[in-house]
Amino acid sequence: MKLYTYWRSTSSYRVRIALALKSIEPEQAFVHLVRNGGEQNSLSYRAINPQGRVPALELDDGTVIIQSPAILEYLEEAYPTPALLPADPAARAKVRAVASLIGCDIHPLHNVGPLNHLRKTFDRSEPEVAAWIATWVGQGLAAVEALIGDEGFCFGSEPSMADVYLLPQLYAARRFAVPLEDYPRIRRVEALAGEHAAFLKAHPSAQPDAE
Repeated sequence: MKLYTYWRSTSSYRVRIALALKSIEPEQAFVHLVRNGGEQNSLSYRAINPQGRVPALELDDGTVIIQSPAILEYLEEAYPTPALLPADPAARAKVRAVASLIGCDIHPLHNVGPLNHLRKTFDRSEPEVAAWIATWVGQGLAAVEALIGDEGFCFGSEPSMADVYLLPQLYAARRFAVPLEDYPRIRRVEALAGEHAAFLKAHPSAQPDAE
């Protein structure tokens, strides 16, 4: 198994957390998203992932899975222990709702493509781009704060798929200087993850390609 990843990519970070929680250690191939115009745009990488994004997971038989939600669902089905989704259907839906809120409504609006589009096409200044990021990240995290529980990780004593999505989003929030003071539940989860071996192993600063 080989993971195509970039140390600061939040979607790659999600997959690294899940792999670490499930004690899976794939080979890693590093795709630098900035150097030389972005290595994700090279013909060699586009042959692996036509979308030109990370992460991508290449299985031992050569099958390539793209998009972090699809990779995470594959890992959950192929390696079900420890489970990142509860057995109860309603509880599973609640976990998936938080994951989807982060993956679909927050993350895309601060991804490098949309931000560069704001800068280049609409000639927005860096303070305006920062305000854009703070608006959408703040609104999304306020919803997450209301949805998660009062103890432990997002939905209990053990990490779930919601935590797999939340911690990379918090890394991005801190990177973009988005205030987190109004989210005590979220900060509780962040503190717990900061003491958990799998989250520490997956953190961007711990990656071999970190800069």
